Amino acid sequence: MKIVADDRIPFLRGVLEPYAEVVYLPGGAIAPGDLRDADALITRTRTRCNEQLLAGSRVRFIATATIGFDHIDTDYLERAGIAWTSAPGCNAASVAQYISSALVSSGGDLHGKTLGVVGVGNVGSKVAALGEMLGMRVLRNDPPRAEREGADGFTELPELLSESDFVTLHTPLTRDGAHPTFHLCNAAFLAGMKRNAQLFNSGRGEVVDSAALKTALKTGRIAGAVLDVWENEPGIDRELLNRVRIGTPHIAGYSTDGKANGTAMSVRAIANFFGIAELRNWHPARLPEPEQPVVVLDPEDSAMRQIVRALLHTYEIGFDDRNLRNDPAGFETQRGRYRVRREFPAFTVRNASPEARAILEKLGFNF
Repeated sequence: MKIVADDRIPFLRGVLEPYAEVVYLPGGAIAPGDLRDADALITRTRTRCNEQLLAGSRVRFIATATIGFDHIDTDYLERAGIAWTSAPGCNAASVAQYISSALVSSGGDLHGKTLGVVGVGNVGSKVAALGEMLGMRVLRNDPPRAEREGADGFTELPELLSESDFVTLHTPLTRDGAHPTFHLCNAAFLAGMKRNAQLFNSGRGEVVDSAALKTALKTGRIAGAVLDVWENEPGIDRELLNRVRIGTPHIAGYSTDGKANGTAMSVRAIANFFGIAELRNWHPARLPEPEQPVVVLDPEDSAMRQIVRALLHTYEIGFDDRNLRNDPAGFETQRGRYRVRREFPAFTVRNASPEARAILEKLGFNF
C-alpha cells in the first residue's frame, strides 16, 4: 500500500510506515503525478482534492486532519467511488482557547456582556460554553440545527446581531443550499451589529466579505475585529490586517492537542478503512510539555483577574498577532512552523481563590 501525506501533519511520521510506503509532500504542492499509484491521501486544507488532482489515480480513501472539508470536492469523490473522512471536533477546544484570549484581551469586564455565536457545531458549542463560564450572556444562531431540533435555545440572526457585544463566527463555508454562508457577514450583517461590538472570525475566511468589513472598520460602524481566517489566504489583505484589532495566520485551531487529535482521527480512519487492526485506537503517546506548565496566581487578585491571568498564561494571542503584522508574507511559514501551544488541561494552577478555581476546573485546568 502507498500513502501520500501532507508533510506538515504532526506526529505522523513513522506511524504508518510498518504497513505502507508513505510519501510526505508539501500540501500545496501535491500534484496528480504524486497520486497515480497511491491508495490513500492524508491531507490538510491546502490540498484541493478534486477531479483535476485525482482523476486517473488509484486513490480509494482520503483523510483530512481538519474539521473543515471545503477543500474536498465531495460530489466528485462520490462519483469516483473515493471514500473520505474529516476530523470533526478535533480542534474545538483549541479554538475556544483562542477565543478566550481574544475576549479577555479586549479590555473591560466580560461579566454580563453578550456573546453571539453564529454556527453552533462542535467548535461553536465549546465557545458558547466558554462564554457562559466567563459570566457572559450567550446567544446561539444555527438555522440548520434550529430546523432539526426546534427553535428553543436558538436566536434569529437580526436579534443576535443587535444585542451582542461580541459576534463570533463558527460556520462551515457553503455556497448553496438553504443557508449559504459565503459572505454571510456582508454590509447588511455588519450594519445590524451594535456600534461598540466586535466581530471574531476563526471559521472560514470567505464567510466574511472583506471589503464590507474594511468599510465598517473605517467608518466606525463596528468597534473592532479579530480575524484568524481571511479571504484569499495566504495572500491576505494588508489594509484589512492594519485595521483589525487582532490578526493571526489561521492558527486558532493549531494547539498541539488539536493537531494530535486531527492526526489520530486520520490514522484511525485509515486503519479502519484498510483493516490495520493495530492502529484502530492510535493516539500520539506523549505530547510536548508547555514551557511553563504551572500557573502561579496572585492570591490578592480578584477571581476574574485570576481567571484572565490563567487564560493568558496558556495562550497570549498578541504573540501571533505581532508575528503576522511584522511579516504578513510569512503567513504560510508561521502556520507550518507553529510553536507548541498546549490546551488548558496541560496546566496546573496555584493560589486560585475558590471562585476562580470552580471556573478554571470546568475549563480543564489542574490543581
